[in-house]
Amino acid sequence: MLQIDLWKRVVIWGLVAMGLLLAMPNAFYSRVETHNDATMALEMGGDGEGLQEQAEMWPDWLPSGLVNLGLDLRGGAHLLAEVQVEDVYDARIEAMWPEIRDLLREERDRVGPIRLQDTDAPELRVRLVENADEAEYAASLVRGLARPVASVTGAGQNDITVTVEGDAVVVTLSEAERQASDEQTVRTAREIIERRINEMGTREPTIQRQGADRILIQVPGVGSAAELKEIIGTTAQLTFQPVVSRTTNGNENPGGGNEILPSIDEEGVFYILERAPVVTGEQLVDAQPDFDQNGRPAVSFRFNPTGARQFGDYTAENVGNPFAIVLDNEVISAPVIQSHIPGGTGIITGQFTVEDSTNLAVLLRAGALPAELTFLEERTIGPELGADSIAAGQIACIVAFVLVLAFMWASYGIFGLFANIALIINVGLIFGLLSMIGATLTLPGIAGIVLTIGMAVDANVLVFERIREEMKTAKGAARAIELGYEKALSAITDANITTFITALILYAMGAGPVRGFAITLGLGIITSVFTAIFVTRLIAVMWFERKRPKTVLQGRSLKLVPTFTDWNFFKRWKLSLGLSGVLIVVALVSFLLQGLNFGIDFRGGTTIRTQSAEMVDVGQYRDAITPLELGDVSITEVFDPTFGPDENVTMIRIQAQDGQESVSQDTIAQVEAALQEAVPDITFTSVESVGPKVSGELIQTAVIAVLLAIGAVLVYIWLRFEWQFALGAVIALVHDVVLTIGIFSEVQIQFDLAIIAALLTIVGYSLNDTVVVFDRVRENLIKYKKKPLKEVLNISINETLSRTMMTSVTTLLALLALFVLGGDVIRGFVFAMIWGVIVGTYSSIFVASTVLLWLGVKRDWSKPDANAGTQFANVDA
Repeated sequence: MLQIDLWKRVVIWGLVAMGLLLAMPNAFYSRVETHNDATMALEMGGDGEGLQEQAEMWPDWLPSGLVNLGLDLRGGAHLLAEVQVEDVYDARIEAMWPEIRDLLREERDRVGPIRLQDTDAPELRVRLVENADEAEYAASLVRGLARPVASVTGAGQNDITVTVEGDAVVVTLSEAERQASDEQTVRTAREIIERRINEMGTREPTIQRQGADRILIQVPGVGSAAELKEIIGTTAQLTFQPVVSRTTNGNENPGGGNEILPSIDEEGVFYILERAPVVTGEQLVDAQPDFDQNGRPAVSFRFNPTGARQFGDYTAENVGNPFAIVLDNEVISAPVIQSHIPGGTGIITGQFTVEDSTNLAVLLRAGALPAELTFLEERTIGPELGADSIAAGQIACIVAFVLVLAFMWASYGIFGLFANIALIINVGLIFGLLSMIGATLTLPGIAGIVLTIGMAVDANVLVFERIREEMKTAKGAARAIELGYEKALSAITDANITTFITALILYAMGAGPVRGFAITLGLGIITSVFTAIFVTRLIAVMWFERKRPKTVLQGRSLKLVPTFTDWNFFKRWKLSLGLSGVLIVVALVSFLLQGLNFGIDFRGGTTIRTQSAEMVDVGQYRDAITPLELGDVSITEVFDPTFGPDENVTMIRIQAQDGQESVSQDTIAQVEAALQEAVPDITFTSVESVGPKVSGELIQTAVIAVLLAIGAVLVYIWLRFEWQFALGAVIALVHDVVLTIGIFSEVQIQFDLAIIAALLTIVGYSLNDTVVVFDRVRENLIKYKKKPLKEVLNISINETLSRTMMTSVTTLLALLALFVLGGDVIRGFVFAMIWGVIVGTYSSIFVASTVLLWLGVKRDWSKPDANAGTQFANVDA
């Protein structure tokens, strides 16, 4: 009987109300954001009427969580930094030298004189000058300095390994200590980067660890990645080291245990220093911009008690000796100690500007990075481009929304209205969930929402088409609605789980915008299933209880396919497979001959997006850049299919420079300066750079992601159906992926990381179509036990044809709106999706089913299939 219990109705509407309430702040984004900022400032001790007024702009009793806007929507800087963990090994080993030296000097009578030998490896090599026979004894003494590794994985192991090589004792870090050091180094680097960025007062920064030794940094509102690198890329390692001597020869041998460093203020002057510092910046507790006695900018500092004691003891014992203040391997100053300096305070002077002293104080206060950062990837998105992307995304969403709503109303009448209400609720729930988990919305994320708008109706279409079928059996409207939801549930579940699998793989394997797309796609699948199975059904039941109609869904004004179809889809199966074969051969030949037009994600290099008031002269741009000798430079004018090339926007792509594993800011600066001179009014709306190391890894990750998606699909379909179904679905997926890659090769559209997201989504979408057909095949194999497999397949495809076309058209309507109105930034991504929907629809009808017919399936699920491979005997009969 068609009814829903009261408690279920309360739960459904309660979840809807909660989701929409969580989404509501996004409709008042600026006001809520101002409220949140003011509230945070007040909590941190800020005062003033202005802050209080801003905090009252939004009621405290309402939710205030917002969807974070990604860099491509708000503008800002993105960096992927690799921590050079090996740098720490040298510092750790060198710090042990004073302790080892003093220990062996105490045994001088037996060990004899020692000398520290220079080596390029991260090790200490201590040579016994006279008593080489005592090397093993000396090594045993040094082993006594070993300490347990301070990590769970290194429990029971020592931090150093001591060996004897001839007359030398060699000390290195143990493998367990290196692993513990790597973990500590990356964790410390991330914490220090976070402190430095927080000192800048930026909103919603993202600092995440990626892999073993990389850190992802995204900061909205920063003018450029170069500015961000100046703050977080400076190591700011401060040390106070004893001065051995001063020289003008930078190549002079400093001697064992010493190093030679240049002076910042004195050109051509070098200082020979003892390598082991007396005090380091790690013992600083405060640093503030200040002025010296002459009114020049300086930085005052204060040590912790341990550092203060060490600093005081050294100054007391070395009055009259110079003492070098070293910042990142450069001597800032080397004053002579005039007297004992108690209290652990001091001042750093040099040729600073006020800005320099302020930045240095920030760096020292946040702490020194334990190792150097190498920037493998950087992206700068201008705020103007972000605003344009938001506007384009909003327009595309609205247009797509209106088109889909109108299409559903025209196709299903009052039930189409139910689906439209559920669709509106669905989008609201997506934003509610994004706000609740604090997710970041990117431009591909908007594309994910638009795609959800197109695909969200799929579950409703499955139900409505099933209700229409059930009405033909004259069971009555109530029973038809009940059976429609009941029988469509299996297809809805299988189709959406397979698409959700691809979203999970995208999230696990992707990064940045791709991961944002995966989040919106995954949440969209969850909310779509909820609204289709529960919300639409509840609305339909409430309507039915009031109207009590005799029939439902018996007439419609818009028909994509006839009400009854009996087409033989296998009559010319050779032609359909032959067409696919020809297209695959063309794709492979194109790929072999000209390959893909890889973007910087996969090829490495730099892409600069420019805009100017003047008409673009590509030749003028090329003439300006050619003297820089940067190798392959591609300059293309961006074409808008709606307005043409009137925006005066160009994309300049520069190949990765030889011998550079990291992004070169100098290259970017040279190009921008040359273009600025040629076109004075030019602006740089975005800059993206990817080092060759990262680009190579991205290719590997992309291939793995696609293979994982196909493999996961194979396993799921095998478990839910039979191996023949799984193989047919996978062959159709490979068909779709190959043809999509082929079209990108043939027309040379840029192939970047976003296209991989599109490919995986195509896998999910195509599978969605295929599973719906296969689900009906499985049902009909039980229903029509005597019919040949070919006939059962034809019946199944005809019965689901209306749903297939309805879903494809609604999805294409949404994607076409995004393609035309969504802006050029994601046009390649949307093109891949449009093409994928077309070939996916084709393959689910012709390719997957034809393969299934060729393989054969069990007619009795409890017995082996005796007819496998014989199904084509009478195909043309």
